Amino acid sequence: MNTTNRALSLRSSNRSSNGTTASTNTTSSTNSHHRYRFSLTSLRDRMPHSSSTTHQPTLAKRLHRLIKSTNTLIAAHSTAARERLSIATQLSEWGETTHPPAPSLGGGGTSTSTNDGDDGAISDISDKLGVLLSELGEQEEAYAQRLEESRAVLKVIRNTERSVQPSREGKARIAGEIVKVKGREPQSTRLVTLEQELVRAEAEGLVAEAQLGNVTRQKLKEAYTAEFLATIERAEKQAILARHGLRLLQLLDDTPVVPGDVRPPYAHASQARQILNDAEDDLREWRLDGVFVGDDKTVAVKGTVPVAPKIEEKGKQKEKVKQQEVDKGSIAETDGGVNARI
Repeated sequence: MNTTNRALSLRSSNRSSNGTTASTNTTSSTNSHHRYRFSLTSLRDRMPHSSSTTHQPTLAKRLHRLIKSTNTLIAAHSTAARERLSIATQLSEWGETTHPPAPSLGGGGTSTSTNDGDDGAISDISDKLGVLLSELGEQEEAYAQRLEESRAVLKVIRNTERSVQPSREGKARIAGEIVKVKGREPQSTRLVTLEQELVRAEAEGLVAEAQLGNVTRQKLKEAYTAEFLATIERAEKQAILARHGLRLLQLLDDTPVVPGDVRPPYAHASQARQILNDAEDDLREWRLDGVFVGDDKTVAVKGTVPVAPKIEEKGKQKEKVKQQEVDKGSIAETDGGVNARI
């Protein structure tokens, strides 16, 4: 959630000028349950080779294809973020229709509600659920941006591979020319020149190959460290929002009522708003916690602080503090009354 200008409702700020709401049609994939298992020893023999990278240098073709596929993944996450926001808005506005305002009768008569028995619970809870769902979409969009940053790091490797390709081709060309000259004129003086050129090309190639190796290791580690950290952040923040969503749903009384009975009035509006405030606080206080240990070395995350307490525990703590304040107020009022009588 944004720390400023927090929107606690989606109803008034997301309508278009003509009073209609934007909606998008989504289709669910029928193949979502088909997943690869980790038992695969390699993915290389399963993936088809694309012909869209024929214009790339041979050395950079595969990485170019990887970067292009990552761009497709980023677009999918951005689309998911927009769909989340659309769904959140539709949920909120549907909930508003379940609790329409009571019409006023002219001539000073009493007003009669057209939704007798409705206590406004669905309207309030659905609106606040929409806020949490929209924030889930914001987290998805933030994740897409982090993937784009990771993708930009991979481009550094690709560009370095492109720069090394001419060096490799030059060495191969000179070596091939030497073979041809030896086959035609073994005693040709041109062989000396070609061999000297090959020595220089090999020396240049050693420098280029060393640079490529260094850049590849550094940037590969940097790119996927950023992606995995972004994945952890997205997962933990979405878990925070989901837990607060479950807290909201606990405020909705779903006890069945028989015809003629009246459901108890909804009295949890302030608690529902506090849950949104708790969610905002937890997202603001979130920090990446722990040290990640790899097979080769330890990757420490700078500036780590303990993660905020679990959502359920934090909610209980806040409710306990509020109850203590209420109790103190009651005690103070009692003491004041006793003193007044004395």
